[in-house]
Amino acid sequence: MIRKHVMPFGTEITESGVCFRLWAPRTKKVDLILEKDEQERRLPMQGLTGGWFELVTAEAAAGSRYRFRLDEGLAVPDPASRFNPSDVHGMSQVIDPAGFHWTDEDWAGRPWEEAVIYELHVGTFTPEGSFRALQGKLDYLASLGVTAIELMPVADFPGRWNWGYDGVLPFAPDTSYGTPDDLKELIQTAHRKGLMVFLDVVYNHFGPEGNYLYVYAKPFFSDRHQTPWGSAINYDGENCRTVRDFFIHNALYWLEEYHLDGLRFDAVHAIVDDSRPDILDELAEWVRAGPGRQRQIHLILENDNNAAYYLEREADGSPHRYDAQWNDDLHHALNILLTDETDGYYADYADAPLNHLGRALSEGFAYQGEVSPYRDNRRRGEISRDLPTTAFVPFLQNHDQVGNRAFGERLSDLAEARALRAAVMLLLLAPSPPLLFMGEEFACPSPFQYFCDFGPDLAQAVTEGRRNEFARFERFAAPALRQRIPDPSEPSTFFNSKLDWAALKISRHRDWHSFYQSLLALRRDHIVPLLKKIRAGRSRFEVLGGRGLSVVWQLSDGGRLILFCNLSGELLSSLNLPIANGRFGSAEATLPIANGRPGSTRPSLPSGSPLAVSDRDIVDNLASGRLPAWSTVWFLINPGDG
Repeated sequence: MIRKHVMPFGTEITESGVCFRLWAPRTKKVDLILEKDEQERRLPMQGLTGGWFELVTAEAAAGSRYRFRLDEGLAVPDPASRFNPSDVHGMSQVIDPAGFHWTDEDWAGRPWEEAVIYELHVGTFTPEGSFRALQGKLDYLASLGVTAIELMPVADFPGRWNWGYDGVLPFAPDTSYGTPDDLKELIQTAHRKGLMVFLDVVYNHFGPEGNYLYVYAKPFFSDRHQTPWGSAINYDGENCRTVRDFFIHNALYWLEEYHLDGLRFDAVHAIVDDSRPDILDELAEWVRAGPGRQRQIHLILENDNNAAYYLEREADGSPHRYDAQWNDDLHHALNILLTDETDGYYADYADAPLNHLGRALSEGFAYQGEVSPYRDNRRRGEISRDLPTTAFVPFLQNHDQVGNRAFGERLSDLAEARALRAAVMLLLLAPSPPLLFMGEEFACPSPFQYFCDFGPDLAQAVTEGRRNEFARFERFAAPALRQRIPDPSEPSTFFNSKLDWAALKISRHRDWHSFYQSLLALRRDHIVPLLKKIRAGRSRFEVLGGRGLSVVWQLSDGGRLILFCNLSGELLSSLNLPIANGRFGSAEATLPIANGRPGSTRPSLPSGSPLAVSDRDIVDNLASGRLPAWSTVWFLINPGDG
């Protein structure tokens, strides 16, 4: 089977040869430079209306390397290059999508309710740091209980390593990870193993090195809007139609030509677009009317604005635009409880972290229009309580929350094991599709730090800027302390961030892995079947004794899913727990417990028996209405049982 996305940008192989197209509205003359037999051949391109240049030539074929020369001067790569084997400043390469044979034509995706997302960075997930090496780990991920892998951005970036958010050639997989065919083989192998594959895409800026659009396509950038990276991408000004098409085609390209199952859109709050429909609306409409009509496609937002509008549902419950948004509110509140950190954006949650956590669990956003002191007292968010729980992706860790720490520490380095077990159980059995960050499932001892590989001048500026970012934090107020922060440009920062797979030979790390695995099995068997039954707008929470939390999700069949947790170091007592006659049924022996050994799972549990507890001693305390320090317990109450 052949998969190919046809677009007005880049190259297309035709019966007459290869068609090359470039939008260069500020350029008078463009020549195609073809590399042939180690020599360069210059072919003039035809100028068309609207700033376009085009050439069809039989002198090029799949594998040909090329670039564009502008007005007899600068030679640049194709901004829609499908592959740039010599990095972002080098020549582009013609790729024939028909050259890859797809064999996963029966794959139609998986329902969103089944999603357990595993975010990973290709370059640090394995020692080799490649698509092929990642393919060899798919069985590990499937056996863990993951149903979707989310690749951090793979679009071509400058240098040997990068998180991916500095990409400048959004259609080209970075050569450090492998070839386009390597990525396609990874995706179809994942499908054979029942795994979805999502890709993180960046539509709010281009990276600071290797972006030549400023030279010949200045209308790509707004002269009215600014972002943290400089001029915003022009989604609403003069010539914006071509710019919007560029990114819409990019999304469709990844979904169609690479058969991806979904996209995660980075920091869409930094996209400035005053037009209607805005670019997010229009892009989602194209996806839903295109590949989304044929199979299950999932679209996920990162949006600090907490805009519930984008998450609205159709009458049948399917997403009208986007499936879900990363739930930063839940993370921030839970992180305060685990670490006592209140710097930066955590300050917005420090006054009442349990209230914020309870609201995030029961209603989606903690901030639904309230004033945010951290954001200069601006109101943040929209009402989300009537959205389904599946419209939010909770997490304890992700690339930002680990890597944007000064030293890239993981929660397993910051929180006590018992407290972390309680938080992990809360996350993985909550009725929202959870996200894990690579390595957290075995408490990986290696950090994940911020790294990049820019040219010398920019590298020095990035290093200084990175360290100065932490000057506002009290513990880094002294310049000497900031000098200890790892240099993003040092190779050791990248290599130190690779997962330490050898840790799985140590019992402590194996126990964490088993704990995650047992919880994900419980999620699959007991939580996923409930998700469509949860009644939107009917969930409620209560703070218990200033230290604990209870949340109740009402089910359409009259049942209830109930969470009790004690997120403090002190005992909670006098609780009204939903147990049967003060005793526990036979389910007690199968509960996931502290040593992490998974028990068997059952189609149903006796009403009043806990579905899961985070530590063994919790069971002995429940009958007397007590929850020990740092404890989580879940109940599933069947219809008619009170």
